[in-house]
Parts: sequence; structure tokens; C-alpha cells
Amino acid sequence: MDKEQFFKRFPWVIHVLAMLGISAVILVLVFLFIRIYARQGHEYELPGVVGSDIVSLQEDNPLDLDIVVLDSIYRPGEPGGVILTQDPKVGTMVKRGRKLYVTITAYNPEDAVLPELAGLTVRQAVSELLSVGLVPGQLKFVEDPYPNNIIDQSCKGKTLYAGQQIARGSVVDLTVGLGDGTGRSVVPFVIGKTAEKARRDVLTASLNVGKEHFKGVKNRQTAVVYKQEPDYNGVNRYAYGTEVTLWYVDEDKTDVQKMVREFKVDSSKIDREEMEYDDGRPTPDEIDARMDW
Repeated sequence: MDKEQFFKRFPWVIHVLAMLGISAVILVLVFLFIRIYARQGHEYELPGVVGSDIVSLQEDNPLDLDIVVLDSIYRPGEPGGVILTQDPKVGTMVKRGRKLYVTITAYNPEDAVLPELAGLTVRQAVSELLSVGLVPGQLKFVEDPYPNNIIDQSCKGKTLYAGQQIARGSVVDLTVGLGDGTGRSVVPFVIGKTAEKARRDVLTASLNVGKEHFKGVKNRQTAVVYKQEPDYNGVNRYAYGTEVTLWYVDEDKTDVQKMVREFKVDSSKIDREEMEYDDGRPTPDEIDARMDW
């Protein structure tokens, strides 16, 4: 039976073959469209823009990135429009026209309302200050029957009161009750963290940030801690107010994940019963998640 006789006897085969051919053509066209639309194979390494001026970046934007400002933070003495954080991070492979989320320094200070801190624990007060854009400063421990209890707050030596308006980014020092003087805390593990997060974690533990060493560091905003004193071991406790000294290195000069793996120890030995109770307020990690979204 030749082809002509076969197709006459089984005409439905012609329809099946035609449908398969049309389907194949449609699939090829769809894949070509997706490839063109998604610009597959045309990815570029995202450069680091932290420390750059956002106006200059918008004018000189070879990847045509859609720059989205998530937040602006006022920092006294620093010019406005300087990029503090970027997402995706430097080195990420991206396509042209993709969104780049940044945080910049504010051009003008914005007022924040000082929350009621009296009677809170240090951890609670630190969370409250950060939530309104204020910077927790030094902890001054004084005699008071209630340990780790906020008594007073000040800025540049001047006493502040709840409800008072002050510029966002202002540093607020806290006066804290010492109780019977036996209050002690585990030094937090801050290796691999930026100065901002390391300071926050140290204060949250009712300890103070001592000397900070930035020798050789080019960008203090992105530099990370590579050494801390006292060291963290998850067991040793230090009196409230103890100073923690920090050393920094530029993030691009170290493997942060490797550094963390080498330094971090098992923290399961920490006596959880002696740690502060969960008061429902955001923890440092929760603050990180909220700021990094």
C-alpha cells in the first residue's frame, strides 16, 4: 500500500499530523517569544552602589535599572542622597531594567516623637527607639531597686521627655537601674555584622559599645565586625554596662559566611531561664527582617 492509498484509507492520520505540526510551530514561537521577552542570556553583574550619590547613579545608569528608594535616614554631618544599602547585593546577576531597592541618607532631618521609655527594659527601649528612627546610645547604670529598668533618657546631655519631638537619627542615651548590682549578660555574637547591627545587639544585651576600630576601612557603612572583645562563647556572663570593643574590615575583603562559621560556637549552653522574658516586642532579628524586606 503506497502513501496515497494509505491516506485515502486513513484520512484521519492527515489531521493528526497537521495538528502535531501546528502545535510544534506554536511551541517554537512561544519559546522564542519568552526568550526575547525575558532577555535570557543577557544578564549582567550588579555593581556596588553603596556610598554613591543617587542622583549621579540615576544619570549614569548603564543597566537602565529601575531605582526604588525604600527609605531615607537622616545622619547629621552627612550629605543627603548617599546610598546606604542596596538590594539585590553587589555581584548579583541581573537583567537590564530590573528594580534596584536602595536606602539613602535624607537631605533634611525629620522629626520623630520620643516614645515613653520609662519602666521598660533595655531591650524594649532599644526596639522602641529604632522603630521611630532614633539611635540608641550609651547605657548609664545607676543605683535603683529595679534592675535593667529605664529611668531617664537624654540627647547630648539634655534630658528628654516622652512625646518630645527630636530629629530622626539623633542619638539617645539611656539611664538604667542597676538593681542589686548582680545583673549580668552574655556578650552577643556580632562577628560578620555591620556597625549598626553590632551596636544594636550589644545594647540589647544591656552592654555598652566600647572602642571601635576602623583602621584601613574604606566604607564604614558596609564594614563588618571581624573581631570582638570580650569574645562570645555563649556561656560567660558580664556585668551590665560592660564595654564590648569591636574591630571592623571592609565586607568585600572577607568571606563573611566563612568567618561566622569559624568563630561561632554552640549557644545551647546559655541558661535560657536567666534571659529576659518575651515581652512581645520585636527582637533584633525581627528588626533585621523588617528593615531588609
